[in-house]
Amino acid sequence: MSAIVSSDGRLLAVSTIAVALVCLWSYVDAADRLTWWMEALPVLIVYPLVWAVRRRFPLTPLLTLLIALHSVILLVGAHYTYAEVPLFHWIRDAFDLSRNHYDRVGHLAQGFIPAIAIRELLLRTSPLRPGRWLFAIIVFSVLGVSASYELLEWLAAVLVGGDADAFLATQGDIWDTQKDMALAGSGAILAQLLLAGFHDRQLAALPKFQAPKY
Repeated sequence: MSAIVSSDGRLLAVSTIAVALVCLWSYVDAADRLTWWMEALPVLIVYPLVWAVRRRFPLTPLLTLLIALHSVILLVGAHYTYAEVPLFHWIRDAFDLSRNHYDRVGHLAQGFIPAIAIRELLLRTSPLRPGRWLFAIIVFSVLGVSASYELLEWLAAVLVGGDADAFLATQGDIWDTQKDMALAGSGAILAQLLLAGFHDRQLAALPKFQAPKY
């Protein structure tokens, strides 16, 4: 078991260094400094928290990597703003799309990655076990997170005014909020369908974790 913890500790260290380098790149010459802070703030909060609890609550390698992936998605959006990511400008032009869709990727990730984080937290700290109830609770929890984020965007728009446009990234779509939440919910469903079994095996390998009983 100690070897598992040591290995995961190295993974956390390597992924943290990688994210820190991306964060530095993202901050330098960011398109909009206010937007950068609003978009990058979750990364700046999550990593200190993960390091603070790493000994008594080490994360699975899967969740460690997913957090790093989500951080990179957020930091790329923070650097360019979500509506101006160059690769997705190219995709928009190449496929004659109506808008830059990088923010859609971000909101799909906003459901996919938190679903595994919530799943890990619930399976390790509550009586819940894999099954329909856990699946549903995770989906509705992710939708709650997504709704909270949309409310935060609305509050930023009210407080900051036009300076929050890059943070909102609606790009003129009146149904942007609903589409963002639908993508987050879809991400939560997809994550559980694809990764639940793999996640369970990693959870079972953690110290002091009892494998779920089906």
